[in-house]
Amino acid sequence: MGRIFKERTSVDQALKLFLEHISALKKTEEISLETCAGRVLAEAVISERNVPHYRRAAMDGYAVRASDTMGASPTNPVMLQLSDRIEEGSTIWVHTGAAMPEGTDAVVVVEDTSTTGNLVEIRAQVYPNRNVGQIGEDIKKEDRVFEEGHFLRPCDVAVLASLGFDRVKVFEKPVIAVIPTGDELVSRKKSVGVPPPGMVLETNGLMSVLYVKKWGGIPRYLDIVPDNPDSIKKAIESNLDADMIILSGGTSVGKRDHAPEVVASLGELLVHGIGVSPGKPAALGIIHNIPVVCLPGYPVASLVALYFFVRPGLRKLAAIPEAPELILKRRLAAKISSKIGYVNFIRVVFEGDRVRPLTGAKSGVLSSVAKADGYVLVPENIEGYEEGEEVDVFLIE
Repeated sequence: MGRIFKERTSVDQALKLFLEHISALKKTEEISLETCAGRVLAEAVISERNVPHYRRAAMDGYAVRASDTMGASPTNPVMLQLSDRIEEGSTIWVHTGAAMPEGTDAVVVVEDTSTTGNLVEIRAQVYPNRNVGQIGEDIKKEDRVFEEGHFLRPCDVAVLASLGFDRVKVFEKPVIAVIPTGDELVSRKKSVGVPPPGMVLETNGLMSVLYVKKWGGIPRYLDIVPDNPDSIKKAIESNLDADMIILSGGTSVGKRDHAPEVVASLGELLVHGIGVSPGKPAALGIIHNIPVVCLPGYPVASLVALYFFVRPGLRKLAAIPEAPELILKRRLAAKISSKIGYVNFIRVVFEGDRVRPLTGAKSGVLSSVAKADGYVLVPENIEGYEEGEEVDVFLIE
């Protein structure tokens, strides 16, 4: 009953087609600053105050009238009287961040002074505003601090706190339904000991759930669905309130592979068969404007489809802005062979300043990913790389 791969779509074409059918959700919620790191602002932030809101000492030292330090040097120090108020010839100790005392306009750093009783020897001349932070030096009132769509980092949250915010409006996280399928799967919750031959513990769904959470979604982890078209259809229809659906398993062309056909019967199957190795059986579809990703059953192929399609699809749903991926340049410690016509996902490990491809890293060997430090993508028109060639290495999240 399986569907034959009549054509193979390139990775770039498949992703472009998939993303064209996805729109940002734009549903919003207000959350506390303590929980907003990693979220996306749903409105611009305009400052309602100056930061700092007072003139402050930028260094530990002595607040002075700059005019009282004229000509001061190590060989010609000026003596000032330590006091709790400023008059001509006096000074006040201040620490970093303290409000500048009335009448002072500069700070002499402590390294340029020495004290004897109530006398302070000033060994450097300072000018007005030296070592002084001005009102609004960091942020001025009515400054546009962040735009809508800004991805909040912990340092950004600290800025919001300095502006007096307690809560902030962000876009809601998309809900991603993860549906594991397969007669051969055994639930980890129900398993006792080692499964019998031909049966395996369900792990791809768990991996999908954890990546969904890491990438900014809210996973909905469903029970295992058998390899039955009606059961798969019912599971999908029961989760059409989700923002994306991931079907794990049942995507190839065997008699028990029904996921793509079920997606086609309920909506539109955009792609089935993608030029990536491992990961060719992956399928992409749309059901009632809900994006659907069908992951292959082999663990590494499943991971590749998660990286290539679930992650960018989820980010578009969540309105998470594009960010450059960290790419390391390394030379190969051994030759890489690849399959022409496919983007090849090659797992590698670091060896000093080089990387070595893992041997025996088949698509069903999940531990090869855990052992790998990163991966190299060999384009479909290149037949591998030679030892010593420089390649781009992507880190495995």
